[in-house]
Amino acid sequence: MLGSNKELYYDAHFSAIKQRYTHVLERFEVEQLLIFSGAVSYYFLDDIDYPFRASPQFKFACPVGNVPNSWVIWRLHAKPLLLLYRPVDYWHSVTPMPSEYWTEHFDIETLQTPEQAKAYVDPACKTAFVGEAASWMGDWELGVRNPLELMARLDWQRAAKTDYEQACMAEANRIAAGAHVAAQQAFLSGSSEFDTHLAYLKAAGQGEQQLPYGNIIAFNRSAAILHYTTLNTERPSQTQANSFLIDAGASCQGYAADVSRTHLSPGAMTGSRAKAAEQFAHLIEAMDSMQLKLVSQIEVGVSYVDLHLKAHRYLAEILAQFKLITVSAEAAFELGITRSFFPHGLGHFLGIQVHDVGGQQLNDRGGKVPPPEGHEALRTTRRIEVDQVFTIEPGLYFIDILLDALRRSDHSRAVNWTQVEALRPFGGIRIEDNVVVKPDRVINLTRDAFASLDC
Repeated sequence: MLGSNKELYYDAHFSAIKQRYTHVLERFEVEQLLIFSGAVSYYFLDDIDYPFRASPQFKFACPVGNVPNSWVIWRLHAKPLLLLYRPVDYWHSVTPMPSEYWTEHFDIETLQTPEQAKAYVDPACKTAFVGEAASWMGDWELGVRNPLELMARLDWQRAAKTDYEQACMAEANRIAAGAHVAAQQAFLSGSSEFDTHLAYLKAAGQGEQQLPYGNIIAFNRSAAILHYTTLNTERPSQTQANSFLIDAGASCQGYAADVSRTHLSPGAMTGSRAKAAEQFAHLIEAMDSMQLKLVSQIEVGVSYVDLHLKAHRYLAEILAQFKLITVSAEAAFELGITRSFFPHGLGHFLGIQVHDVGGQQLNDRGGKVPPPEGHEALRTTRRIEVDQVFTIEPGLYFIDILLDALRRSDHSRAVNWTQVEALRPFGGIRIEDNVVVKPDRVINLTRDAFASLDC
């Protein structure tokens, strides 16, 4: 179990990232690297701003949070300089001056206006700029903007998470696990999707803008929409509630948890739905067992693509076991039938970004390892290495668009449509954990987090 005291890990984390930045400065002969958090932008023809989220490169460089118009400037043989935007402003809240454990590693200067940053940029230095330039920067000498090779080097290295990063994600998973339980209880008590979402936020102690992504709170058929975010306000009646798919995370120091679970409504086990509901309950159990089996087969050096293809083979076995297909599991896999029931990838890198960088990267110079044909949605094609953190999230869905296309295809007779139609009202199943790869084991951050709730 990773320690929860992330502060103890930060010194080593900072040393590691300092070494990375020093390496890229030397490798690309850059004298100053400017990392910009981003600027506030506004709705078209309006004075209401979009919710601000700092660039991932900025959040990786410094854990100050989502502060606009701020910079981290890296130079060789010097402390990194944090330019923190703190305007004199009585209209909006202003970020407090930080005093946390990480501040000793930075020289910190404050900016009252965004334009004041220009005084800290040395125009005589060879410069690289990482970020989205703001209009008020005008003709600033920012050097090479977002140099591809330099960013590829940093992205490649971000795949290996430090102990500090792993501890942050462990804490994010603990927050998410408690909130998942609260959401499940809200669903079982008859709450609407919207009220279930509110129960999640309250238990997590995080607002919508603090979460790493928008919660997926999907009842019944809506679970077949992979990124469903409608949040229906109508409470389902006992005769309407079938299932609940939740895909919701939490943040800790900018690092994400990304967790999915699927639940059955007890009310579905009565009346005309009972037989299908019982089968769906067994399907949830089978998918949970399959997910754990996949986690147990994670090994250093194994291709993530191979693990993804194993997931499709295991899903084919489940489809055959539950008589959702009329052909063998092997035939269902070879014919690509599983892709109609499981159209997304098995998982993705996780970190500062929910879909963290480098998942399809060829090497530290860039390039791309494309996913195999027919599996274009797979976000991770690299070999599994020590200290990678990624999700394992197999799914089984009854998606109208895909099933209708399958029914019109040459493989229509390979499907037991009577069984499939009975399960469509339940939408689908997704079980998702976040795992850390170690030389001799795999740490399941999500299962550990749920287990800690029972202690």
